[in-house]
Formats: sequence, C-alpha cells, structure tokens
Amino acid sequence: MHGLGRLLISAGILLVIAGACVLLAEKFGLPLGRLPGDFAWRGKNSAVYFPLGSSLLLSVLLTLLLYILSRLRH
Repeated sequence: MHGLGRLLISAGILLVIAGACVLLAEKFGLPLGRLPGDFAWRGKNSAVYFPLGSSLLLSVLLTLLLYILSRLRH
C-alpha cells in the first residue's frame, strides 16, 4: 500500500504544480484554451471544447523541458 500512497501523493503534487502553471500563464497573458487552433462549438443545449492549439504548445514545451533535463542528467 505504500506504493499506492506515494503514487497518489505524487499525482496530487503534480496537479498542484500544473494548476499553478496555468494560473501564472493567465497572469502573464498567455491565453491557454483560447489560442489559435482551439476549437469551441456551442449548441443550443451543449458546448464542446477541443483545445488543439493549447495541447500542441504544451506538448512542445514539455518535450523540450524533458529533453533538457535528460541531457543534464548524463
């Protein structure tokens, strides 16, 4: 059970860090969720959001960050 507890604590810490990054991005004017390429469809009774542009930007940034961290470890 120690493994599960550590996994849940790690996931919680990662969520807090991700939330802080989103808040900081909004504070500095990066409109995550409203970038070009983010699709929003609003019907009469429903709404669908597909943040393709934001997902691509975050993917590139995380890839670069992890690449730099892996190069520093070797």
